[in-house]
Amino acid sequence: MSTSTLRFGYGTTGMHSHRLEDALSLLAALGYDGVALTLDHLHLDPFRPNLAGRVAQVGRRLDELGLSVVIETGARYILDPLRKHYPTLLHPGPDASRRVDYLHRAVEVAADLGAEAVSFWSGTLPDGVDEDRAWGRLCDGVWRVLDVATRRGVVCAVEPEPGHFVDTLNSVIELRHRLDDPELLRVTLDLGHVVCNEPRGMAETIRLAGPLLANVQVDDMVEGVHEHLELGTGEVDFAAALGTLVEIGYTGLAALELPRQSHAAPAVAERSLAFLRETLDDLPRSEEVGA
Repeated sequence: MSTSTLRFGYGTTGMHSHRLEDALSLLAALGYDGVALTLDHLHLDPFRPNLAGRVAQVGRRLDELGLSVVIETGARYILDPLRKHYPTLLHPGPDASRRVDYLHRAVEVAADLGAEAVSFWSGTLPDGVDEDRAWGRLCDGVWRVLDVATRRGVVCAVEPEPGHFVDTLNSVIELRHRLDDPELLRVTLDLGHVVCNEPRGMAETIRLAGPLLANVQVDDMVEGVHEHLELGTGEVDFAAALGTLVEIGYTGLAALELPRQSHAAPAVAERSLAFLRETLDDLPRSEEVGA
């Protein structure tokens, strides 16, 4: 039996058939420790009126339920109703500023909720933009986000995404180096992405992230295919993943990221938590992990 400080959450991208208040109550009743809350049109839209009042209401409910929170920013059509995830930090100035504004709002919401991190990604490389220009735009955009994050004391966690400009942990580390390794700029790691896209194995990737790891997303996946699967249906070695997270002393949320499972969210959330707890229970004692 393994003793562990791991805490499990569930992402609202997998609960689009539920009102936010119902989703939070359901997750707490199932025994989750927290929620990965994506700011979008359905769950806490940052562009609707009275954002401060709505955030305060959500904050009170999170406190009542004892749920921690991470803010996610992967809403597909929040900025453009026709183009998914458009614009990004890699687009020209006025367009990139719309993404920066969204991320600024996310940082403010995170600060008001006491969230553990705001997670975001680079986006795909636009047509006609070379690598040098992309790095310049990305660094500029991230600096602008960090300006607000620093004033509000909010951790920002960049997620490497398959197919994006920043697609691996190595790329996140390079981004940090280009910005002189800001203290508040850290890493989101999706366990499925490690199998899908990372050049290293699970344990080595998690160890490389080490103290930079601020947010973990949990899903299954198969090599080379970016599709979020239910746990146990792909190629992720969850014993290695959870065991290494315990080994490095990770204490942040590890939240399910299952955006195609909203139709069966209650059952999937229950199965997923049982799977993770069983995997943890089957690990060696913490002092033996990695021996």
